[in-house]
Amino acid sequence: MPAHAAVWPARLPARITAPATSLWMNLAISALRYPDKPALVFMGRVWTYQALKSSAEHLAGQLQKLGVQAGDRVVLDMQNCPQWVIAHFAILRIDAVVVPVNPMNRAEELKHYITDPDTRVAITTADLAPELAQASDALPAEQRLKHLLVTQFTDVFDPDALGPQDLPEAWRAWLLPARAWPRLDAGQVHAWADLMAQPAVDLPPPQAQTDDLAILPYTSGTTGLPKGCMHTHGTIMHNAMSSALWGNGTPENVTLCVVPMFHITGMVSVMHTSIFLGASLVLMPRWDRDVAGHLISTWRVTHWTNIPTMVIDLLGSPHIDRYDLRSLTYIGGGGAAMPEAVAQRLLDQFGLRYVEGYGLTETAAPSHSNPPDAPKKQCLGIPFVSVEARVVDPDTLQEVPAGESGEIVICGPQVFKGYWKRPEATAAAFFERDGFRFFRSGDMGRIDEEGYFFMTDRLKRMINASGFKVWPAEVEALMFRHPAIQEACIIATRDAYRGESVKAVVVLRQTHQGQVSEQDIIDWCRENMAVYKIPRVVSFVDALPKSGSGKVMWRALQEAEMAALGAPAKA
Repeated sequence: MPAHAAVWPARLPARITAPATSLWMNLAISALRYPDKPALVFMGRVWTYQALKSSAEHLAGQLQKLGVQAGDRVVLDMQNCPQWVIAHFAILRIDAVVVPVNPMNRAEELKHYITDPDTRVAITTADLAPELAQASDALPAEQRLKHLLVTQFTDVFDPDALGPQDLPEAWRAWLLPARAWPRLDAGQVHAWADLMAQPAVDLPPPQAQTDDLAILPYTSGTTGLPKGCMHTHGTIMHNAMSSALWGNGTPENVTLCVVPMFHITGMVSVMHTSIFLGASLVLMPRWDRDVAGHLISTWRVTHWTNIPTMVIDLLGSPHIDRYDLRSLTYIGGGGAAMPEAVAQRLLDQFGLRYVEGYGLTETAAPSHSNPPDAPKKQCLGIPFVSVEARVVDPDTLQEVPAGESGEIVICGPQVFKGYWKRPEATAAAFFERDGFRFFRSGDMGRIDEEGYFFMTDRLKRMINASGFKVWPAEVEALMFRHPAIQEACIIATRDAYRGESVKAVVVLRQTHQGQVSEQDIIDWCRENMAVYKIPRVVSFVDALPKSGSGKVMWRALQEAEMAALGAPAKA
């Protein structure tokens, strides 16, 4: 028996048999069971399960008219909103593949999400459409988008009917209709409202099977450009069902969805889990602590998956006493460790045990989670439902004794099938041992005497900024496009709120020395990359330290940064 068997939730099986149906069927079945039950709540408006299913089917027919066929990849680039859920299930309804994209990405980054998955159709909101159009127009003609479907946030709600508790002033500018409508040089732009007003199209029955590709989320790494993680209906289905069981899920759940649905946690553990259950999703497009407090109180939210900085922010609101959090029965998350003092306040003041978990894009969100009834603080948890996890020596791949640090490796039905178009990367990410096919997480950890996993270090070079993973090689590749930059090395620096932040150590070309400032570099990055990747600090140097083979010694720069801050060196 594994060590964690003693703390395994007694009400749960260690392994499950997930449904062999497609992800679309989760929505179809919930609509049959609960046609009039709220599925989505957004800006004061409610979508029933029947309305959500009907909208998704209608959009599916319009996508089919645009030429989307089974297996085609369709980009979905939005903040959290009902259109995201509708479009997601519309794509699945016609057996196509969802390519979820971070809405913070800029045109230069978006090119890769068009060319790598061979995307010809993208769905987005009006505030983001110009970036996608710019990205497409900059590509060779044969690689450009053929269709760009654009929705206004106000296609689904009336901003004039909402007060500041529901719609903060800071949100109004980007939620209101855009004045400029984008164009595609070699394609067509379609308004969501126009397509949804078209006559319905008869659709053939869905054909997708459990092993068919369903979702292609991208994850970055040490080699620069992000890689697509091939997730099937089966891999996602397993964790949708497992997450429902783990959190004591029932159809009466009311879940606050503020973690972004483009991210694997928001998509699987929040959105797909709720649809699987027939529960209600209260959607927030962006974080605002007082909107969150108002929504939890108004809609009697029971389940809230988040990142710890959100909880810290909410508890720090001067209006916290106005909010009624007593409806919450489950609160947890990951991406960063929950400070012990904050976790204790949740327990003392609200009777809530914060449940930390761990997972990756490759594992369809959780591969580990703390038992809700026996969580440990600042801990990854125990292996999740159906998961076999070990800690191994990263060089020999042999299991190390309990208490010793090694690489966390994972085997389970939720693990992805491989990297899109990257057979060599796929081969390097897996190894077989004792009849199991283990995925190498790249994270270093240890197991305690009770079978709980703890993070100790990172094997991969990565920065964790408020739960967002920043991969230095990707940021460096983007910065090299700046005409003044000869060399750049990205390292982590400490941040009191975000935990870690991004610092760029830059060598300027001789022709630009004295003509470009550190702020100029930061401003350029703001225009060319997602906001969480932007260096908050830029330092100019005459040269970067290099090894005998000419490789930049980033670790030396990282250690010097941590030493200057009086902090432990990062791996």
